[in-house]
Amino acid sequence: MTVCNNLNVGEKSTGPLDGIRVLDMATMIVGPVATQWLGDMGADVIKVEPPDGDLTRNIGPRHSPDMGAFFLGSNRNKRSIALNLKKREARPVFERLVRSSDVILYSIRTEAAERLGLTYKKLSALNPKIILCHVKGFADEGSYGGMAAYDDVVQAVSGLAMLQSVVTGEPRYVPSIIADKVTGLQAAYAISLAIFHRLRTGQGQEISIPMFETMAAFNMTEHLWGEIFVPPLAGTGYPPITTKARRPFKTSDGGYLCVLPYTEQHWARFCEVVGDPVLTADPRYATHAARQSDQLGFWNEVANQVKRKSTAEWVEALTAADVPFGLANSLDDLLTDPHLESVGFWQTFQHPTEGALRMMANPTTMSASPASIRHLPPRLGEHSAEILRELEFGADDIAALTAQGVFGPDPAIREHH
Repeated sequence: MTVCNNLNVGEKSTGPLDGIRVLDMATMIVGPVATQWLGDMGADVIKVEPPDGDLTRNIGPRHSPDMGAFFLGSNRNKRSIALNLKKREARPVFERLVRSSDVILYSIRTEAAERLGLTYKKLSALNPKIILCHVKGFADEGSYGGMAAYDDVVQAVSGLAMLQSVVTGEPRYVPSIIADKVTGLQAAYAISLAIFHRLRTGQGQEISIPMFETMAAFNMTEHLWGEIFVPPLAGTGYPPITTKARRPFKTSDGGYLCVLPYTEQHWARFCEVVGDPVLTADPRYATHAARQSDQLGFWNEVANQVKRKSTAEWVEALTAADVPFGLANSLDDLLTDPHLESVGFWQTFQHPTEGALRMMANPTTMSASPASIRHLPPRLGEHSAEILRELEFGADDIAALTAQGVFGPDPAIREHH
């Protein structure tokens, strides 16, 4: 693990989004994941939180009441301001934030956004170049528009939960908040494109990222299959990956291994490792097309071969033969994976209140404008006073707003005054 005790909080960004300010008004995971990616790439992300903070602050193990593990995993490279938008007195603060920003992202339902005055029409009146990204469960125009959506809901309606039944025999959720994370990546991608568009044209715009449609597109990329033709040439579902036989295989000493002799060359070299001339000549597996047509038989044959050698023997043999393979890691294994260690994927930083924190490096490398970790996850309202001063609020203004309860429980401002 790379130990980085020299984090320079507030250091100058070298990322491609340096100079772009993003207001993160989202909660839970989908929006914060998106803005964390933008922050890694250099954006100045201001997390605008209600007085009681993002709900994820209270989820998972923690040292401090408002710094749960769930929150820490998706809120680095951000500054926090606690702002009670339901108070009329908060409006001047919010309006200055909007005027000074390039992007606003939120994930509340459209009806609630309208009540709070967070429509594109009103926001663009304050800042004509603003880019508004609204992450929602379903497109407002459709039959499900306005319905509540969490990751499990979207996994269900997008077909992902039912897809698991080909292996489990019943619908199951993937044990990952995959809909949130995929949609968050889609939002970060769309925002980056909107920034590029604005650089060329000077125009801001409104972006809508519906989770259902995003995951339907994600799932159907390969599984549309024969239905891509009208009329269809086959049904939905990509056969090679919808078989129970497709799985990591158990070795002779109890380890599990992914072995993937995909091409003709891979299969020939796999057979050489096995050392069985009969298998090499078997017409059922001699070509890619033949292996694809009998997935159950093919994978069961691979499984039978894998169980004859130990994990170490397979690693050595398959590495030498250049046949694609991988150890079936547990989540705990990833913490000490030699490849992740060698590329500096895991980094440890000293948080001023939470102690040592393990962070994942941004996996994207860019030679001229690299990502960086410049801010560790903030305490609730930690940067309120700092941000207000940047917005040119004077000390008396800040004291008055604090007395009016605009910021709620705000240790940063209380300490400043």
